[in-house]
Amino acid sequence: MLDSSDRILTTQAGSLPRTEALLQANKLWTEGEYPGGWDAFSSFLEEQVLELVERQIDTGLDIVGDGEYGKAMSSKLDFGAWWTYSFARTGGLELSSDTMWTDSNVISEPGNPQLTGFSYRRDWTAFHDAYTDPTSGVSIRSEGAKSFPKATGPLSYIGHDALAVDIANMKAAVEETGAEEGFITALSPGSASRIGNEYYSSDEEWLYAWADVLREEYQAIIDEGLILQIDDPSIAEAFDQITPEPSTEDYLAFTKVRVEALNYALRDLPEDRIRFHLCWGSWHGPHTTDLPFEDIVDLMLTIRAGAYSFEGANVRHEHEWRVWENTALPEGKLIIPGVVSHATNVVEHPRLVADRIIRYAQLVGRENVIASTDCGLGGRIHGQIAWAKLAALVEGAQLATTELWG
Repeated sequence: MLDSSDRILTTQAGSLPRTEALLQANKLWTEGEYPGGWDAFSSFLEEQVLELVERQIDTGLDIVGDGEYGKAMSSKLDFGAWWTYSFARTGGLELSSDTMWTDSNVISEPGNPQLTGFSYRRDWTAFHDAYTDPTSGVSIRSEGAKSFPKATGPLSYIGHDALAVDIANMKAAVEETGAEEGFITALSPGSASRIGNEYYSSDEEWLYAWADVLREEYQAIIDEGLILQIDDPSIAEAFDQITPEPSTEDYLAFTKVRVEALNYALRDLPEDRIRFHLCWGSWHGPHTTDLPFEDIVDLMLTIRAGAYSFEGANVRHEHEWRVWENTALPEGKLIIPGVVSHATNVVEHPRLVADRIIRYAQLVGRENVIASTDCGLGGRIHGQIAWAKLAALVEGAQLATTELWG
């Protein structure tokens, strides 16, 4: 994995805006109407990924991704493709009549945190009027279908063809453009397991079943020479999805099991080929009930990864750069802080971006900081704004490099 030994490197957190052509192709493919079938659709994806990687290189990014283009978005507004792609790649699931918006009567007890329905998030309850007002700017209800599956049998990995296309497209784009490094995202067991389960008898058994399934993606991505990014907002975000609010001690115990399942899935894989992404959820809301970063950072650092990506530009979490004043970054590890945000349409000034980068560099060492976005930009903000933010990210990193290296 590249580090910033000579200059501040730049990357992005995964999802990038889809083109109109890709959205239409996804629709036709999922409806079984794409002309030419799988081979034609795969060729189209290859072209789209190449154009996307070329644009990242032209913008000045050093470490590029496929924008999660192989993870179909239902519409321009789609906060969940990073997760929902796993449904089509996993056997043992059946479509449920429930949706992610269904109310839940699950009430946690001290010492036994349990996830509630999505609409029982404590932040959503506190700002109910805003979240239910489609003109408020904070509603996150995607425009597409919202039905979610449940497990009714043993889980198995059935996404080999789709994964092979993702890997081949990314490798071809890296080779064609001469990109310094390329990555592909994959889901964590903790995040994957937030659907219904009618088959496994315990939470731990359920989590480790997902670990066995997802390890197939992890292994394949690394074996093909690409960087693996684990997407796992659940270790921080799930705190808001437990009612009533759990104690920090109870929540960390709940989350530690999920981290252990992830580490089991990552066993024997090279840490220097793995980056881990944590966030508090990419929806545009108040986030007043987010878990403080200081409460989860030590557990995050136990994850078998060589680099850790997290939100650092979101105004609810920007102040948490101070966490690194009292937290030692392990030897040989990197941080990938977000220095431009997916949560605002305002394009950050490069000077502000540079200031954010420099704060981290002064605390953990300039060579250990790679500048990034808070979260995926695709499906969160307009594409024109997203690319302007990436340009500001690159320009800010150049300013920071000049100051940090003299």
